[in-house]
Amino acid sequence: MNNYDNNYPRVILASTSKYKKRLMSRLCIEFDSVSPRVEEKIDLEESPESNILRLSREKATAVAANNPDAVVISSDQAVALEGKLFGKPQTFEGAKKQLLKLQSNTHKLITAVTVIHGDKRESSLEIHHMTMKPLKIGEIARYLVKDRPLDSAGSYKIEGLGISLFSSISGNDPVAIMGLPMIALIKILKNFKVDIP
Repeated sequence: MNNYDNNYPRVILASTSKYKKRLMSRLCIEFDSVSPRVEEKIDLEESPESNILRLSREKATAVAANNPDAVVISSDQAVALEGKLFGKPQTFEGAKKQLLKLQSNTHKLITAVTVIHGDKRESSLEIHHMTMKPLKIGEIARYLVKDRPLDSAGSYKIEGLGISLFSSISGNDPVAIMGLPMIALIKILKNFKVDIP
């Protein structure tokens, strides 16, 4: 299956995130972008990893239900510190509180991807260990004004100025920290007969 084969199934990214769409465009395949419209409920009885995997599966399942012939790709991401999940802060004050907790610590950035096509489904999980530098309140405030990461898990945009907050990052897929684990996704798509390149 490739971009020049008119018979291959429609590919759908179950997200309208501009960051994820930008990453998907690297694959040089045609795809549509659809909002999964899934309420992101965190289950405190589940581990952070289980929560993120479940959410990625729920988003893919929701879009696949309305597009049964399509290859549906979904991902979810969150930050976890000492077993507690940090989602998207939505407000400046919420972002400041998150960064005050994350600074001087090493947290997990958990990214899950799920692909569904008909009855076939496959998921993968990527975990990066992110060590944030000690930050003063003034540094945090300046960062938030410049990068405005209110829609980003953990209150930072690693693809932007957020990289300046870290002293080290450890993991297998540097692209995954931007929201979509591309190495795992390409491997899964190959199993679904989507050839890249």
